[in-house]
Amino acid sequence: MTSARRKPYGVKGAPYAFLIPATTLFLLFFALPIGYAVWLSFRKVHVSGLGLGKGAREEVWAGLSNYTGALHDSELLHGALRVLGYGCIVVPVMLGLALLFALMLDTDKVRLAPFTRLAIFLPYAIPGVVAAMLWGFLYLPDVSPFYYVLEKLGLPQPDLLDGGPLYVALSNIAVWGGTGFNMIVIYTALQAIPAEVYEAAKLDGATPFQIALRIKIPMVAPSLVLTFFFSIIATLQVFNEPTTLKPLTNSVSTTWSPLMKVYRDAFGTNDIYAAAAQAVIIALATLLLSFGFLRAANRRQKQEAAR
Repeated sequence: MTSARRKPYGVKGAPYAFLIPATTLFLLFFALPIGYAVWLSFRKVHVSGLGLGKGAREEVWAGLSNYTGALHDSELLHGALRVLGYGCIVVPVMLGLALLFALMLDTDKVRLAPFTRLAIFLPYAIPGVVAAMLWGFLYLPDVSPFYYVLEKLGLPQPDLLDGGPLYVALSNIAVWGGTGFNMIVIYTALQAIPAEVYEAAKLDGATPFQIALRIKIPMVAPSLVLTFFFSIIATLQVFNEPTTLKPLTNSVSTTWSPLMKVYRDAFGTNDIYAAAAQAVIIALATLLLSFGFLRAANRRQKQEAAR
């Protein structure tokens, strides 16, 4: 009777035992680093005298001074504006191409659909640093085959690593690498639409274009919201592309994006306290933008459902 009574308690505790490894990894590699970064953001180094000798440099409480300095840092603000311009190019182009490819693959007349899906998705499997390096050499006039062809044809050879075209060059890398992933998400949602919906639309005389515009796109709206959400987060965290192209051009500074500014302050000037405050501000901005967008999207869906 005793063992029979104790058995349910063991069964109830089993799920928590399975959660221990994941919870431990989450605390060690996610929650603990975030908490330590927040702690550092409220600290600073107090230097006594010339800063020489034992006890001359002491870590003390800084309050909100690191956050005040970050919010008034012109380099961080300019980096945020550059990322905003970069995102205005990347997000609509990438999601537009992903939706277009998904709709094309969802038609009955498409040929070699598995190969086409793989070909579009394959760039996503290439690491971002490798992709940025490959495109960087293609942007260099001295080694790029594209510039060689343009020269032979007598066409203009724009410098994509200088000035305004730099945004196009960086955006192209992100679009080339991220379109395939978003296409797979949207295409999977299209495959889940019941065939009866298409059959009813065809019986009503709807053309393939009308079916795509009035049925497919509205029904995959949740997937579009999801991909847009992920794209915003990836755009705010852009780091690999400009950092990889930096040795190839003088147009990319060490503070081109906010995360590059954080990296420069933490490991270049060894000011980890200011870098921690900047990182927390970027994380909060990302959280607020994401939460605001998801709330607006959910509100719109509820309004449409109520109609």
